[in-house]
Amino acid sequence: MSRSRVQVPPSALFCGDIMKVLLLNGSAHRTGCTNLALEEAAKALNEENIETEIYQLGNPELRDCSGCKACKKIGKCVYNDDVNLFVEKARDCDGFIFGTPVYYAHPSGRILSFLDRAFYSGGSAFSYKPAASIVSARRSGTTASFDVLNKYFTINNMPVVSSQYWNNIHGNSQEEAILDKEGLQTVRLLGKNMAWLLKCIENGKKMGIIKPQSIEKIHTNFIR
Repeated sequence: MSRSRVQVPPSALFCGDIMKVLLLNGSAHRTGCTNLALEEAAKALNEENIETEIYQLGNPELRDCSGCKACKKIGKCVYNDDVNLFVEKARDCDGFIFGTPVYYAHPSGRILSFLDRAFYSGGSAFSYKPAASIVSARRSGTTASFDVLNKYFTINNMPVVSSQYWNNIHGNSQEEAILDKEGLQTVRLLGKNMAWLLKCIENGKKMGIIKPQSIEKIHTNFIR
C-alpha cells in the first residue's frame, strides 16, 4: 500500500513565536534549594529561546480554599490576592514548572493552598499546557511530594514533562544542593525536554493540529 508524504513548508518547522514558561517557587525562602533547582531549569529553557519567570510565593499570609464556590460566579477567587495575579499570568504562558520543598514528606502547605485555589478558580488558564514539578529535600519524602504536585496536572488535561529521573534535588542549603550533580542535571534536562515539547506543540498548531475540544465533565458520586 502506497503512502503519500505530507509536504511541510520549511517555515512551519521553525517556531518563531516567543514562548514563556512560568515557574512557581512554593518555598517561603526566595533563595533556597527549591529556587536553585528552578533557576537551573529556567537556564536550560532560556538556552532554547524560551522566556521564563520565577514567581516567588514568599511568606505573606495566604488563605486556603474555603469551598465557597464564589469563583464559579465571579470568574476568579473571592480572596483577591496573589492567586488571582498568578492565574492571570498563567493565561499568557505556555508551560509551567512548580517547585516545592518537602515538609513532613509532603509539599509545603503554602503551595498546596495556593494551587488548590488557583486550579479551582482558574483551571482553564492551565489546561492543555505542558507542566512539571520539582521537589527539594534534605533527605526523603521527595517522590511522595512529586506525586502530589503532578496530580494538579493530570486532573486538568495537562501534558506532564519528564526527565531522566524524578525531578528532585537534595540538600539542606544551596551550598549542599550545588553538590547534587545528578539532581542539577535532571532539572536541566527537564528544561530541555519542556522546550522540545513546547516547540512540538507550537509547530503542530501551525500545521493545523489543535488541542482536543473540551467536553462537559460527568460527575459520578459513589455514595447516593
